[in-house]
Amino acid sequence: MDSGKVLHRRKRDIPVIRPRASDEHQLLVSAKSLELSKVIRLLEDPLTANLKERHLFVLKKLLKRSQIGFLLKDLTGVAKILNICAEKGKDHPEYLSILCEALEICGLPFLKEKSSDELTYAKDLIEFLSHMGCLMRVSDVEVRQQIVESVKSFYSCVAPKHLLDGLQPTSPGYRLQLLERSDLAQTLLLAMAALENQTAIKLQLLQTLLILSGSSDLNCASMLRAGGAGTICLHMNEPDASGQVLFCSSEILWNLLERGNKAEVTAQLSSMECVISLKEAFLYKLINGVNHSDLQLRNDLLVITTLLADNPNSLLIESLFAKQLVVLATFPERKSQNSLLGDLKLNFNNDDLKMKKLLLNLLVLMSKDLSALQLYKDEMVMLSLLMLVKPPAASSGRRSGSRCWSSIQQEELMLQALATLATIAPLMLDDFMTCQGNVCLLLVLDWCVTQDSYFGQGHSFHGTGGRGSKKAQMRHCIRVLRSVTSLGEESVNQDLCDQGLIHQLVGVLMQMEASPDEEDIVTVEIKSDIQLILSALCESDMHRKELFGSEGVEMTVHFLKKGSDKFYSGLGHNKLILSTVDCVWSCIVGCYTTEDYFLAKEGGFLLLELLSSSPRCVHCNILAALLELCDNPNTLSHILSWRGDGGQTAPGLLLQLWREEEEELKVSRNKHGGIADPKRPILSVYQGEDPQLSFSSNEPSPAVLELAESLRSKIYSIFCKLGFQDLPGLSTKHFVTMSVVRRYLDFKVGEVWDEISRELSSEGVRPISPDEEALSTICKIAEDTARRVVAEQNSILEQRRKEEVSEEELVYSEIKSHWKQRELTAKTWDNYVSKTSNFDTLKEIKAQREKQSESCRPKPEDAAGRLTQHFIGKVVAVETTDAPGPAGVKVTIARASINSAGQDREGAARHDQEYFSTVSVKD
Repeated sequence: MDSGKVLHRRKRDIPVIRPRASDEHQLLVSAKSLELSKVIRLLEDPLTANLKERHLFVLKKLLKRSQIGFLLKDLTGVAKILNICAEKGKDHPEYLSILCEALEICGLPFLKEKSSDELTYAKDLIEFLSHMGCLMRVSDVEVRQQIVESVKSFYSCVAPKHLLDGLQPTSPGYRLQLLERSDLAQTLLLAMAALENQTAIKLQLLQTLLILSGSSDLNCASMLRAGGAGTICLHMNEPDASGQVLFCSSEILWNLLERGNKAEVTAQLSSMECVISLKEAFLYKLINGVNHSDLQLRNDLLVITTLLADNPNSLLIESLFAKQLVVLATFPERKSQNSLLGDLKLNFNNDDLKMKKLLLNLLVLMSKDLSALQLYKDEMVMLSLLMLVKPPAASSGRRSGSRCWSSIQQEELMLQALATLATIAPLMLDDFMTCQGNVCLLLVLDWCVTQDSYFGQGHSFHGTGGRGSKKAQMRHCIRVLRSVTSLGEESVNQDLCDQGLIHQLVGVLMQMEASPDEEDIVTVEIKSDIQLILSALCESDMHRKELFGSEGVEMTVHFLKKGSDKFYSGLGHNKLILSTVDCVWSCIVGCYTTEDYFLAKEGGFLLLELLSSSPRCVHCNILAALLELCDNPNTLSHILSWRGDGGQTAPGLLLQLWREEEEELKVSRNKHGGIADPKRPILSVYQGEDPQLSFSSNEPSPAVLELAESLRSKIYSIFCKLGFQDLPGLSTKHFVTMSVVRRYLDFKVGEVWDEISRELSSEGVRPISPDEEALSTICKIAEDTARRVVAEQNSILEQRRKEEVSEEELVYSEIKSHWKQRELTAKTWDNYVSKTSNFDTLKEIKAQREKQSESCRPKPEDAAGRLTQHFIGKVVAVETTDAPGPAGVKVTIARASINSAGQDREGAARHDQEYFSTVSVKD
């Protein structure tokens, strides 16, 4: 072997083992994670922090490997890299391109290795999304635009292509759910302030915020926490050639109102700056709006203003926005010299109609602020509204030759104006009377009941139920009259009565009742409102009650006869029953003429029938009307003669209501309805549980308040009219209850004094000795009275128990007699059967009868004398006694002897009549 040569051992060939696809993926992922940590260390290490070229090369290589999306597990590291690039981009713009490319990848669905990764890395993703929003601090236009576009891509469902084995995209809704929990929406909103000179980016950001606010309530809440409504409103008027900034801003505000907290939105928009911004936007669209979208946007802004007007803290009046809105509300009915109307032209299309209706609605909302009423006076709002409510026949000739509202539009505006008047007219009665509002309303009412060819369309909200008729107009006209008359202003009510409103309303009611149309909710409401108007007019004036007269009484009786069968129909019959009872109370009671006619028409009976069949909630009103009616002496006989179902009497009904009321109040009673606790004879459980013992001078105590709210005081007062003795149809239970009713006033006085005593004790006040002794005596007297009532109740119950025992004994004696008779009947039958079925028994009975016959025959010596003497008897007298049956009849008989010829001669002298002594006929 040559020593100069080096020998090499030949190695055995080792086969190459290629990794499987899954193993290759594991290696790739672990390598990527390893490279990600190395990249972060490379970027942060002070020794390599200035190696820009190295940084860019490594970052591009990393992004190239992540073109299909970032892993959920790597998001924390990716966030650090994005933050480092944003910081370094301030001095080196080259990093910003890397940042834009990374943000573009963020728009793709994130990737997961296992299904559990979505839950495991949820917190990391929330922080990552919040960090994305913070990158809006970078002033570069491309970076901001890429952030906005990436967020928009979250709402697209584009699945990534060419995924490696073992990787899956996250579910479509996963990222959106976590976005709601992040601060991304809030951060993007705050970035609005940094986009003063970047109009294009601002529009894209607004579009993104519109998507975020329209898709999630949580996003809206997040934006509102950052003052989103105010921020959007302040930036809505910035210069924009496309006009999309204002549109997007209004849509975002709409989303915040619909999906967020409405109160918080209106509170943010109520600042002076926001109100002025909203005013400028509305007026700009009002003057410059041409196409349909502009008019819709104008109306949307007006709706937002309407919601603002409902907030008492809004500054509409202080910003002079309210004045301009009031001027617009009176246009075109009233011409004004205001410069705002100089360039305003209405096309009288549907958009203009909506604006007009919104302005009328704004008048209602702003009227809550009394300072707005002066604006209404200055701009003559009342006159404008009354011009709108004129019937079509009266308004058809106005503005001839010029463009105006169509007939359908006039119908909607008329209804809207009537609805507005119902709120504003009571607040501006002077203007209402100055403009002859009563005359105008009565003309509308006359037009509503007149039969003509008018056909209501019923399209609008206020036109509900009025299609094909004038029912909607009548409904709102009656509402205005009710709101005006309910104030009790004597001059207004007197003017209406002088124009015959009472007879007119009674006629309208009876005309509606005679109509064959089926009752609906609108019809029932009109009837109840008319009755309430009549009650308001007649309540305190005797002459108006006389004007109500027999026609009004017949109308009231007609409605009382309907009863309470439809109380729960859902159409408003419950209100109709209450208004009818109120009509009795206010229009009939107090005038003897109408009261007597009402009683003659059996009105008292109808009230009692309604009381017995109606729910508990109307009992208080019915009892109050009955109590007032009892002042008429003719009423008592009607009440006492009434009979209900099963023969129930009025006193029995009242005592039954008393017991039901005490059950509702949970008054302490025993099983017989008697007093269970003499110390609290009529005290309810609610009064006993009330911890408040001290009351202000103008606040009634529970004992006094119960008089107004409870039925017991009214029932007691009625019994004071009827009396407490000799009342028909009362049982023992009724008498037990009556003993409490009779002492109700004494118990109530004691209850009030007990409250005074407890209030003094709670406040540490000690009365002087005489007062303390008097107070103690009064409380003791009340308790002694209760104990006497308990004794009286026990006596009543004991008397009833004895009567029941006596009745029971009588029943038992009758039963015993009945069974004795049955036994005798059965024995007689047995004897008869034994005679007919057993020959031996029959012979024994025959022998007994023959023996009895022999014993009754006369002896031979008596027979001869008896055979020779005969007589003829004649009844001369009949007498009856108290003995039952034949034994109670006494008969007197006269006799004459019948002799032979020889005997006649011998006894001719003995021809005088002989009388038997009186005998009793027996069985």
